[in-house]
Amino acid sequence: MERVKGITGKSVKEFLSNNAIAIMIVVMALYVGFTKDNFFTFGNIHNLARNVSIRFLVALGVSGCLITKGTDLSAGRQIGFAACIAGTLLQRPDYASKFFEWAGEYPLFGVILGVVALTSLIGVVNGIIVAYLKVPPFIATLGMQTLVYGITLIYSRAEPIGGLRNDYSNLATGKLFGISYLIWFAAFVALVMWFIYNHTRHGKYMYAIGGNENAAEVSGVNTNAVKIRIYATASILYALAGILLSPKSGGASVNLGNGWELEAIAACTIGGVSTNGGVGKISGILIGVLVFEVLKVCLQFLGVESNFTYIAQGIVIIVAVAMDIRKYVAKK
Repeated sequence: MERVKGITGKSVKEFLSNNAIAIMIVVMALYVGFTKDNFFTFGNIHNLARNVSIRFLVALGVSGCLITKGTDLSAGRQIGFAACIAGTLLQRPDYASKFFEWAGEYPLFGVILGVVALTSLIGVVNGIIVAYLKVPPFIATLGMQTLVYGITLIYSRAEPIGGLRNDYSNLATGKLFGISYLIWFAAFVALVMWFIYNHTRHGKYMYAIGGNENAAEVSGVNTNAVKIRIYATASILYALAGILLSPKSGGASVNLGNGWELEAIAACTIGGVSTNGGVGKISGILIGVLVFEVLKVCLQFLGVESNFTYIAQGIVIIVAVAMDIRKYVAKK
């Protein structure tokens, strides 16, 4: 008689170990929800989802780099770069402190496409440096982080950019069927990325490179081209995040998105994207981003000072990466 597999102590232990951070955050959310007013309200959940939406785009961009055993430390500065360019070109014509006095009222989606195309070039350069010059992704993107920051400082003159046009602001404030445009947009992008990761040749090659790059090359995969596409796609997602973050924040500045890359890496790791490559799912990435945002909201409801929030996030980042390395070592 065939033995039916059931829940064992080992399987429970593995589940708790692999999902310890997410479980702790869920427990915290339940505690806060039952002890504090307005936590489980539609308004709070909707606001949480809006915050998750933009950070989810960044995490999706970083995930492709991580799956191929790379990383991208320039993500946050690219967000600020895209936000500043979009902000300077989409200000109201009658705004007193208009950045470019000569600028006309350009088509919204024309500007968006232009900013996305320009930012994607940063990703192409990142990919070329990593693929052809063989510079470690950590160093290559760290250098690009500083370079992009300098370019944005010069371009924006380190000035805050406000007075955004109503049609641009509406991207962040508008709703469809009572749900923010940001949420609909993030859901659409997630669907596209899910299809790319799971049903295209590019997605298969990406996982193959992360699993064993030498074996992928022997199998005929153009690993250099795949890496360039991955970093270019990441930059496109950062650009979209920056374009949406600017109206959501009420304006743009050079520091918009600063440090988001570290949180995105940690969110990916919590969601099952291994820093050792070859593993990762879109659904897991979303869970990882949710964990971070729920943590922030819980701490706010508990009255914890914002400065201490950074300490909690730092601990989560260290624990997440340590647990990922522990799982990798255990499999060897």
